[in-house]
Amino acid sequence: MYFDLTTETGVKSFLTRVQYMIDKKKKVDLTEKREKRILSQNNYLHLIISWFCIETGNNLKFVKKEYFKKLCNPDIFLYEREDDYLGSVTIIRSSAEIDTKQMTDAIDRFRNWSANEAGIYLPEANEDKFLEHIQEETKRQRQWL
Repeated sequence: MYFDLTTETGVKSFLTRVQYMIDKKKKVDLTEKREKRILSQNNYLHLIISWFCIETGNNLKFVKKEYFKKLCNPDIFLYEREDDYLGSVTIIRSSAEIDTKQMTDAIDRFRNWSANEAGIYLPEANEDKFLEHIQEETKRQRQWL
């Protein structure tokens, strides 16, 4: 069942259901439903990373991993984990594991870093003409990305 705890009705329904489960001594699994990113946010990220690649001659996987995740957004994408054989290892989280707000913050940081450090302007999500241009250019240079 899904309960929206941002509303009074949702909270009351949730508490009623929890009390029922307690009274019946049921086994339950409580999971948080995180806000999923919308597909267009993923498409936008791919386009601006592609543009950065075109401008710098770097490959898409490299830019996404090294610049977008490691350099600009380590607090969102990197975490430490203990491994039985390697000791402490750094894990790079998939972008599919983060929510819309985190992705928005990550994109903003990458855009700012690109402009300030690399001198490459990356368009905002509402700059349709520029994004269409990037899409066409990406199609033309697909083999190099």
